[in-house]
Amino acid sequence: MNTARNTQLSRRRLLLSGAALASCSVPGWAMAQRSWPSQPLRFIVPYPAGGVNDVVARMFGDVLAKMLGQPVVIENKPGAGATIGMGELAKATDNHSFGFAAISPLTLNPYLMKVSYDPLRDIQAVASVMYAPVYVMATSAFKGKSFADVLAQARTAKGVSVATSGYGTLAHIMVEQLARTTGGNFVHVPYKGGSQLITDAAGAQFDLLLANPFAPVNALIDQGKLRVLATTGPQRPTAYPQVATLGELGFDKANLTSLFGFYAPSSMPAEVVQRMNNAINQILLGTEMQERLRKLDNVPYALTPEAFGMLIRKDYALNGVVIEQAGIKAE
Repeated sequence: MNTARNTQLSRRRLLLSGAALASCSVPGWAMAQRSWPSQPLRFIVPYPAGGVNDVVARMFGDVLAKMLGQPVVIENKPGAGATIGMGELAKATDNHSFGFAAISPLTLNPYLMKVSYDPLRDIQAVASVMYAPVYVMATSAFKGKSFADVLAQARTAKGVSVATSGYGTLAHIMVEQLARTTGGNFVHVPYKGGSQLITDAAGAQFDLLLANPFAPVNALIDQGKLRVLATTGPQRPTAYPQVATLGELGFDKANLTSLFGFYAPSSMPAEVVQRMNNAINQILLGTEMQERLRKLDNVPYALTPEAFGMLIRKDYALNGVVIEQAGIKAE
């Protein structure tokens, strides 16, 4: 799970225009087109198989393999809030290794845990792909009907148990922000990734689930095993126009969304990064990929490497302030 703040999103545009997607005139560009890729591409997904990161990485991998003429191998490297996989990416030197994840392993995790990489020095932005709201969902264990009922139960001795995909994730920051803002007892239940989290949500092992929408989550909603009580983002999701955002409910600091994209080691040549950016953005322009992402309630969002990198640096700086103000401690 990842982060693009509501205040930032209000200033952004979906850059699926010719200016954002045009090929750059970079030294060595023609040579890179002829000689790269020269071997299979490796996509490091720092989360378990089955989650939204894994699903979307495989969607792009399938198309890129045909477009670039080389197989794409997906390697799931979960653990430590995605820092294990991102640490491996930072050390790669083959010019064919990329990572796909939300931006939180770069903009949040370094404040919350020990990481083996410098997020601004060792890893570079390649291409943003999408942003996703975070749904606040009730399982069958929670008997309330609305977000107001969540707040009421949080003020009792029992409190409210809230599951997320892990410590140091965007959803965890949201839990802490809600607890700090309301003074309520929000008991964080961190998981290591999404698969077991979804299984336990279906089994009502906790009261609330904070997660980005994707196929397994949407299926549980359709089955009535999860109920969407609130959402995040600059506007209500098309799928649930009756559900208010946390911003509308008065919780601006918790009204966060996840931004996802591709990354590369800082050693990767600029012309290779640019070619990968062009290929990914070309896929994003396609109606088929846009429809597939929107079916997962994600919004396609394309940027140049430079613009994506600038956004990451700004979010990193902002998170430092937010974490300090919220009193969130390193694990």
